[in-house]
Parts: sequence; structure tokens; C-alpha cells
Amino acid sequence: MPETTAAPPTPPIPLAALLAREDLGLRQIAGPVEAGAAVHMVHTSEMADPYPYLLGGELLLSAGVLLKDPDRYVSRIVQAGATALGFGLAPVYDTVPADLIEACDRHGLPLLEVPPQTTFTAVARAVWRLMAEARHRELRRVTRAQQGLAAAAARPDPVPAVLHQLAVRLEGWAVLLAPDGTELSSSGRAPSPEARAGVIRLGQVVSPGTAPSPRPTPASATDTVSPPPASESGAAGPAAPAASAVSHLSAYALGGSRGLVLGLAAPTREAGDHTVAGVAVVLLSLLTAPHQGADAAGRSAALVRMLLGAGPAETAPLLGPGPWTVVHGQGGDDSPFAATALGAALGSALVDPDADGCVRVLLPAAREVGAQPGWTLGVSAPALPEELAAADAQAARAVRRATATRKALVRHRDTAPVSLDEARHRLAPLADSPALVETLRTWLSLHGSWDRTAAAMEIHRNTVRQRIARCQTLLDEDLDDADVRMELWFALRHG
Repeated sequence: MPETTAAPPTPPIPLAALLAREDLGLRQIAGPVEAGAAVHMVHTSEMADPYPYLLGGELLLSAGVLLKDPDRYVSRIVQAGATALGFGLAPVYDTVPADLIEACDRHGLPLLEVPPQTTFTAVARAVWRLMAEARHRELRRVTRAQQGLAAAAARPDPVPAVLHQLAVRLEGWAVLLAPDGTELSSSGRAPSPEARAGVIRLGQVVSPGTAPSPRPTPASATDTVSPPPASESGAAGPAAPAASAVSHLSAYALGGSRGLVLGLAAPTREAGDHTVAGVAVVLLSLLTAPHQGADAAGRSAALVRMLLGAGPAETAPLLGPGPWTVVHGQGGDDSPFAATALGAALGSALVDPDADGCVRVLLPAAREVGAQPGWTLGVSAPALPEELAAADAQAARAVRRATATRKALVRHRDTAPVSLDEARHRLAPLADSPALVETLRTWLSLHGSWDRTAAAMEIHRNTVRQRIARCQTLLDEDLDDADVRMELWFALRHG
């Protein structure tokens, strides 16, 4: 179940918003004018080759102190993934060099002219101020959406009301899907046929279904779809314009609801939309959860049979179909309800707090386990009933590793070799950043040495650390894990 208490991330700002600031006097003089160009940070450098210090998404500011080869200079900036180049007219140049303008046009890099009266510090402050304003707006939007969803959940018809409120807040379409893709309830403007089919397809990705799966299913999935050309779509009448834009799709598995899925199709995907959807997932999970009396009776019967000498394989049918995942949790607060709260957050009532402060939770392997605030978690591999003792030991080792490495969650990894398709899929988040891919490749080949990687790539060791940290975030992998390193190395060699 998605974490809903975290604030949405700080959104980048459109490059157009910075150009609109009259007090700065910035002017774009080369490169494409892209409505989607966004600035994630500001970096000032007078190096002949700033590539080693760029992470991607920067507005790079320079006065051209060491500018000698504009074409190579611009190509390296583009290779690093920077958003734009801001060129200051003082103190080196009175006008922007013509060959730099030509290079930016040739390589597709927006070039901004920074007038002499505008300092680079003023540009950086303007970016941070615009980011702060954008974050404040996003926080207010998310707060209003949370309040609206909570009020909808209190209505006599809560499920349709929550879907309607979600569709209004995201200006799109919200649907509750059965495990087989059947639409149980929906609200909002009907999406294009391509978007509707895409949402149902994503629903199959996140829904655990009824058949056991060798791997846990993800809690959420996203995609985008574009409509076919007008000549192929055959759309006509007043509904045609609504289906003409790109649709951003997402699907979320509902906890404790037997495979139900929340599907969304919206014209945009803002930074706080995932947080808003997470609130709806929690509410819908509670509203659609089945009556727990039969489950409680089954658990009681299983406990009695085990006390009378029955084995796990015999009692497992009373708990539900496997496989199972064992989770060990350390931390939480001092309240007597901490263990129960952890079980509820993970979607299971099978909770065992022990005297050493560890909480053990047993849940179906199809449910995705995510990090929980205040807890350190260790997660076993999926296990059949007769393998639960081994899974318990795996979770214990994983939580010890999580504690030692100060990570919120560590999973026991299956060391079976990954396929080539799986390897390529794992590297997909880095596909748009050659600099990150090459840094990760070199770092792995040199056994994680920061200094030797920096020397081999002719970049600063701090840049190596920043890029590897960025890789870890994008890949959502534990790069301290030897198995993860091995699998990524395989993917980089053969992907």
C-alpha cells in the first residue's frame, strides 16, 4: 500500500517560468523552445568541461572564461543531461559568441543570455524561490484533496464518492477494477479507448489475482499512452478533442480487498498526484475490505490445530492460499498498539510481537511490502507453508542487515540468475542518462572504489558518489548488496 504521510517532492520549475521573470531579463537566443523543459537545479561552472560535475536537469551558468571549443563544450553538456545553458555577458564577453549559438542550435540545447546587471546568484535565488512557491502550491493542493477524499468516504455511498472526488482532484478518470479487469465503478471524464485499455492492462500488473506468483507483485504501476493519428482514430463529434491528448495512466493495488485495483487516467502527472492517489488507496482499501469474522475464525482454528500437533501444511488452508512472506520489524513507538499498527499498514492481522522488541508479520506474498515510518524491516522471500521456518530466518537476517546499514527496509534476495529481459528492465530507469550508466559500469568494474572510479573517468570522487547515489535512487536497489551488484553487472554487460 503506498505511503501517504510523506509530502510530495519539490517539483522542478518550467524554464519558461524563469524566462518570464522580468527582473532577471533572461532571453533565450538559441535552442528549441520546449514547453516541457524543466529546471531541477542551478549549477555555476567555469570549467572547460563541466560534464564531470553535472547530474542532469541543471541550468548551467557560465561566463565562458575557459570556452575554447563551443561545439565540444555544448555536446558534453547535452550528454550530461543539462536542461539549458545560461551565458553571462560579463566580464569576459560583450555578446554571446556566434559559434556557441550555432552549437546550441545544432545540439538542441536552450541557450539563455544573462545580461550584465543580472548576477548568477540572482538567477539561482529566483529558481529556488520559484521551486518553493511551486512546492507550497502543491502542498496546499494535496491537503485540499486529502480533506475532500476524507469527506467523500463519510458519505452514504462512499466508494463512488471517493472515486468522484479523486477524478475531480486529478481532472481525469478514476475506476475501481476487479482482478479480471471488470469495471466495478468509475467516475470522471471517459478516457480514450487506448487509455482505458492501458489502465486495465496496468491493473493486471499490480493485481495479485488468485494464482500463486513466484515474485511479489508491485503495489503500483504507471504508463503513458498517446492516441492514434486523427486519420486512424475515426473520432468525430464533440468527444474527439477529449481523446486527443496524451494520457498519464496509473494503477494501485488495494490492500486487503482480494485483488481490487484503483485505476487512473489523467491529462497530467503532477508531483503530488501519487500522494493524493495514496490517500484514496487507503480509504478504498478500508471501504472495500471484506468482513473479517470468517478470517478470524480460520486463524483461531489453525492455532488450535497447531497446538494439537498439526503441521504447517495442514493448517495453511485455514489461513488462505500461499505462498507467504515473513516480515521482521524493529523500532516503532512505545505504544501497546505499535505491532498491530504495523500489521495493519502491511495489510495483515497475523502479527507476533516478541519480548525482544521484534515484531513478526505473516502476509500473502502477493502483497507488496514497503518501508514504514519509524520501522526497520527485513523481508523474506516468498515461501510455502513448509518453508516458513526458513523464511523466518531469512527475515531475521534481513532486518539485522537493515539495522547495520541504517536502511528502512532490506529484502532477502533470491540468488537465482536473472534473465536478459529482466536485466534490461532493471536498467530502464537509467536509459536517459548515459553518464549515470557509464559511472555505474565503471564503479562496479572497480569493485565499488570511489577513488579508482574517479581516476578512470577523470571526474571528482564526490561526483562519483553523487551519481551512484542517484543510480541507487532511480533503480530502487541496495547497491551495498553483493547480489544486487552482481545482477546489475550482468545487466550492464549483456543488456
